[in-house]
Amino acid sequence: MSTAATGTPAGPTASKATPPANRGGAGHAVTSRLRDVGFWADWAALVGLVVLVAVFTALEPSFLSSGNVTGMLSASAALVILAVAQTFVVATAGIDLSIASVTTLGIVVLGQLYAGGQSLGVAFAGAVLAGLLAGLLNGFLVAKAGITDFVVTLGMLSAASGLALVLSDGQPVTVTESFFFTISLDGPVEMVTWIVVIAAVIAAIAHVVLFHTRFGTHVLATGGSPEAATATGISTARVKVAVYAVAGLLAGIAAIIIVARLGSTPPAANTAYLLNSVAAVVLGGVSLFGGKASILGPVFGALLLTVLLNGLTTLGVSQYYQPLSVGVVVVAAAFLMRFQK
Repeated sequence: MSTAATGTPAGPTASKATPPANRGGAGHAVTSRLRDVGFWADWAALVGLVVLVAVFTALEPSFLSSGNVTGMLSASAALVILAVAQTFVVATAGIDLSIASVTTLGIVVLGQLYAGGQSLGVAFAGAVLAGLLAGLLNGFLVAKAGITDFVVTLGMLSAASGLALVLSDGQPVTVTESFFFTISLDGPVEMVTWIVVIAAVIAAIAHVVLFHTRFGTHVLATGGSPEAATATGISTARVKVAVYAVAGLLAGIAAIIIVARLGSTPPAANTAYLLNSVAAVVLGGVSLFGGKASILGPVFGALLLTVLLNGLTTLGVSQYYQPLSVGVVVVAAAFLMRFQK
């Protein structure tokens, strides 16, 4: 049998015949990929984002004005951080229902420290520490006390909200600092403010941690199969405590971002952050059963939700329809997840 018959290159004739076959093979591979529902499920957030931008721009040309783009990016910064926080928890097959309330607690702690005459640095540290302690308590009760994550974080949702109201006496604190104006209005380039940069840096760090460190490997292993992870020497209890702590810490950072945008410290929890953080994770293709995660996907999911709500507002659609639209998008994304590989 000749070498050509075995697939080994056999002189100029074989080498000339190879490129057309490769081109055909590549084209067929691309076509097959585009026909694969699983491909669209993996990239649902990005595809949806592009489609929404195109639709809203066609309906309202001013949608992509520099002012509106700047506003959307800034509005998405806190949600991006909370979506990243939720991703770490969901990657272990858990969920954090308290993330919005913990963020509010961080906001109130920041406001109370500022009102008490403390420096911004101390106020920032207090917000982050409050979030971290709440996250550690969540993780300890889930991993060490053996209470289901749904019950623990539901309890923390109520406790953190109540504590925020007690500490603030239900009154917001106005924070007028030039630093906040700088990071929320200025930035390194046009349309990108410093709070957007902060969110992007956090997302980049989270990607490195989740996919290029031992801790990230342990997180995914814990979510994929706790029994197998334990058998390989991974302390799944410590991993679960750690991911809830990470979620709390990031909630504290998100609190700072929110105060920078609002210029005040609202004491009432914004439940939209909870719902949208989970929605962004689902849109981003993160498996709710654990073991499969992405950072880029939830970031695109957070951007998609921000664009959706902003676009509806720009078109003058009643705010009552906005939660409905988010629900439809999330259910559609969850349906596509059935086809993920």
